Amino acid sequence: MTKLAKRVATLHTYPMAELPAIKRRLIQQGVDVIDVGAGDADLPPPPVAVEAIAKALRDPAMSRYAFQLGLPAFREAAAAYLQRRFGFTVDPFKELHPLLGSKEGIAHLAAAVLDPGDVAIVPEPGYAVYHGGTVLADAEPYGVPLTPRTGFLLELEEQPQEVLGRAKLVYLNYPNNPTAAVAPRDYLERTVALCRRHDILIAYDNPYCEITFDGYVAPSIFEIPGAWDVAVEFHSLSKSFCMTGWRLGWVVGRPELIAALAKVKNYIDTGAFLAVQAAGAAVLADAETIARGYVAQFRARRDAILPALASSGFEVESPRATMYVWVPLPEGIASAAFQQRAIEDVGVVVLPGSAFGAGAEGFFRIALTTATPRLVEAAERLGKVLAAV
Repeated sequence: MTKLAKRVATLHTYPMAELPAIKRRLIQQGVDVIDVGAGDADLPPPPVAVEAIAKALRDPAMSRYAFQLGLPAFREAAAAYLQRRFGFTVDPFKELHPLLGSKEGIAHLAAAVLDPGDVAIVPEPGYAVYHGGTVLADAEPYGVPLTPRTGFLLELEEQPQEVLGRAKLVYLNYPNNPTAAVAPRDYLERTVALCRRHDILIAYDNPYCEITFDGYVAPSIFEIPGAWDVAVEFHSLSKSFCMTGWRLGWVVGRPELIAALAKVKNYIDTGAFLAVQAAGAAVLADAETIARGYVAQFRARRDAILPALASSGFEVESPRATMYVWVPLPEGIASAAFQQRAIEDVGVVVLPGSAFGAGAEGFFRIALTTATPRLVEAAERLGKVLAAV
């Protein structure tokens, strides 16, 4: 019998892997399921994206291999967006690279920069790909709990010197999934300074930079002096533009880092579908305006669910960014057990903190991905679970 690679056994179960089957079973049983688990909004993609891909599909050239070059217009549109939005200029052909969604680029970065025995510092809670990409590169993930004490910031200064000495990579994600935390500029400045001292590469995951509220504007890591030497930044059209299934993003950074990631990708994929890249270019040409329309809807949903959660017995802070609400549970209630009761007893799908790493116990995540009345109803149903545990 074939033995599987040891690295597969050390991979955690992916947070959303089992939920579709559970949801399907409940629906077949006649349960009215409200799914606020996955960060996959019910809003339609931008009309300009639909129009652009429809036009591109009629061009036979768009059905050819994209290879790693991809569509030059997409590279140029992404670079122009970065210049408008954050104020820095990159070479779209040497310092920027298209991705099949930022997920695969984040996962494959580990293969490009880590050797066996190297350490990657991974936030808990955090996107499962940070841990998984590290494991698949035969490197060692070092989990750091994100807690209310630090405002859910990953404080590198607090980590053991032995870990900092071995670490080659740290994953940072602000605005943060799942906590919705944002990173103050002084935090980014001292983190960049520490990474420069210890020669640690920052993988700055920035897919929620446009989903911000109450006057907050999310930065790029490259707005911080010295970050260009020690960071790469990932962007995605999935969240801010409701294009999750289109699988399109990009990474930006120093030419040698971009080239290394492209070299890995050459052996894994042949580039995002060119017609999708054409649609992405059309969206990025007016990205800020398009994003504002979606943000207004996420804000309305946030403002509706927060009082509903409070009335249901939950104490929740108002998030300043992302499409998530990070909900604390009373002491002694395990997040996985609460999730199970929520699904089986009241038909509400949430994600438990434990799905994001051991350091995230005591919370669960709600995604603002369904209509406001359903969100309010989900909060009311969850209150019944809380009252019963």
